Amino acid sequence: MEEFQHSYSRLCKESGSEPQETVLQQLQELPRGRLDLATQSLTVDTCRALGKLLQKEVLLTELILSDCMLSEEGAALLLQGLCAHTVVRFLDLKGNNLQAAGAEALGQLLRQNKSIQSLTLEWNNLGTWEDAFATFCGALAGNGTLRQLDLRNNQISHKGAEELALALTCNASLQQLDLRWNSIGLLGGRALVNSLPRNRTLWRLELAGNNIPGDILRAVEQAMDHNQERQTTSRENQARTHVLSKEVKHLQEEKSRQFLDLMETIDKQRKEMARSSRASAACVGQLQEALNERHSIINALKAKLQMAEAALALSEQKAQGLGELLATAEQEQRNLAQRQAKEHRMEQQEAAEREFKLLRDLSAANEKNLLLQNQVDELERKVRAQQEQLFLARQELSNTTAELKMRANQAEERLELEKKRSRQSLEDLEQLRAKEVEHMTRHLEESERAMQERVQRLEASRLSLEEELSRVKAAALSERGQAEEELIKAKNQVRLEERQHLAHLEEKLQVEGLRRRLEELQQELSNKDQEKVAEVTRVRVELHEQNGRLQAELTAQEALKEKVAALERRLKVIAGDHREALLDRESENASLREKLRLKEAEIARIREEEAQRAGFLQNAVLAYVQGSPLRAVNPQK
Repeated sequence: MEEFQHSYSRLCKESGSEPQETVLQQLQELPRGRLDLATQSLTVDTCRALGKLLQKEVLLTELILSDCMLSEEGAALLLQGLCAHTVVRFLDLKGNNLQAAGAEALGQLLRQNKSIQSLTLEWNNLGTWEDAFATFCGALAGNGTLRQLDLRNNQISHKGAEELALALTCNASLQQLDLRWNSIGLLGGRALVNSLPRNRTLWRLELAGNNIPGDILRAVEQAMDHNQERQTTSRENQARTHVLSKEVKHLQEEKSRQFLDLMETIDKQRKEMARSSRASAACVGQLQEALNERHSIINALKAKLQMAEAALALSEQKAQGLGELLATAEQEQRNLAQRQAKEHRMEQQEAAEREFKLLRDLSAANEKNLLLQNQVDELERKVRAQQEQLFLARQELSNTTAELKMRANQAEERLELEKKRSRQSLEDLEQLRAKEVEHMTRHLEESERAMQERVQRLEASRLSLEEELSRVKAAALSERGQAEEELIKAKNQVRLEERQHLAHLEEKLQVEGLRRRLEELQQELSNKDQEKVAEVTRVRVELHEQNGRLQAELTAQEALKEKVAALERRLKVIAGDHREALLDRESENASLREKLRLKEAEIARIREEEAQRAGFLQNAVLAYVQGSPLRAVNPQK
């Protein structure tokens, strides 16, 4: 890597700039095949020099540029240098605030580069610019080498998710896609689910933190499981095909080897037969020479026949013995030739039987291969049938989901109407709720100031949130106790109303005034809720902007970013708890209204009883005036 360091220094000097010391230090400690410049603030000149070096086929397989505060121009120069690079496999551009120009440069990189298999783009802003992100997705659709893509925390909306879905329908190489902590929502989730049946390679898709309903997440998990099973089946079929091809090849090699052995055996037998024939021919030649000599001797003896008949008779006897010997040798030669021919025929028959057996084994192997191929076809047909059933089930599920959502919306509308009818409670409950809203607003302001001043105070903010939550719960409990006390007081007042009708009427007027005051307070509370929602939205927007600035400025605080995300999730949990607490209070309000209705009915009954008592009293007075005895009046009535 010394050559790489010298080249970097030379290019910086040629461009009229000084090389960065931090980059030179990292290049000195650079391991082989890996360039790690994480958390180094790279200037535009450094990016230009590195881009020119990467164009020269530097042997780098991993390039880590996370949290480098890359500008748009610097990122474009670096990615332009990587377009023609054919060695790098892993590229990390995490936390560089890449925007429109960065997305277009990444799209050009995916179109031209044929070696990158893993691309990390976490904590950028690619989804904010829809046209540039659409260009990036179009390049992703045509890429055939990328296996893993990380797009966490990139502000991707439902439109960006639709572009990604179109890319997934055309891409045939991507296996892992991480889209956590974006803003995909319901529409984006549906688009992604609809694109998954046409993608057979993606087996991992992360969608947590995107406000996507659970049924869509379950559909995504089912599609991923289906793709995993499909890839597993494909790998098993490939392994089986490979094993069968190996067996067939082995059988063919075994057959060829046996055939070669048979041919070698036949050649050896032929050589032995030729050698035996040559030996027999040599013996016959020798015998012929001996016979010729004997004939010459016989001729000599015939010439001397008259001289020695005894010698001639002896010579004739010797000639007969030699003839018998010659006949015996010829008979042995014929027997040897017959035996060799018989052995040759037997060996040929054995070779034919062995070849027939090999052919039979080969046909059996072919039949087995055909059977396995039929099984593979049957499995593929079953997979297609299951896919069709799954598609029908998904359609039915989507229809059922739409119907359930429609019913849920209707139920929510009815619930909203009921809420509007039932927004009546005591003044101390509304004051406590106003205090809670004020506490939440003050907490958000304190969190914003804490993030501006120091990131370490986030933990203290979390503790303050927990204390605030405990106070809210304690306040809710005290509020419930106050409501019960108010109920007891109301019962006591009803009993007092039986004795003092006029006081009850005055109290009723006070209650009506309180109701009107409560309605006014409810209206003010709804306005404050709207202001709170607007303020929270504005605070969240400002927090997102400030988070982007902190990402650009604080490159060494990755762990703190995770804490910020955890606090945001905690805030969502607290908001959910707050909503649940409001629902509980509304249910308590409904119960209090029901009790109030019962009290009104009881008041009406008391009025009737009072009217009856007044009638009885009037009758008693009339009877007294007319001289009737007072005891005539029924005391029980």
